[in-house]
Amino acid sequence: MRLLARVTVLPKPLINDPQGVTVRQGLHHLGFDEVEDCRVGKYIELTLDSESESSGRNRVMEMCQRLLANGVIEDYALEVSALQEAPR
Repeated sequence: MRLLARVTVLPKPLINDPQGVTVRQGLHHLGFDEVEDCRVGKYIELTLDSESESSGRNRVMEMCQRLLANGVIEDYALEVSALQEAPR
């Protein structure tokens, strides 16, 4: 089964995010004063083969814990779904 995993990695809430502060300040400078906070992270898409969605999710969680996210300063969220094949 082919799966698509979408991983979002963000700094933990108590971790200083200078990039997020810079983006928020830039938005305020452009007139978007309604922005109260901004966190800048990374978005990763993975295509993988797995026996099931459950085992694929477990493998992606392991990837996040071992490489994709620094557990000390970052949190991650993931979404795993079956990859739809394009019609021929």
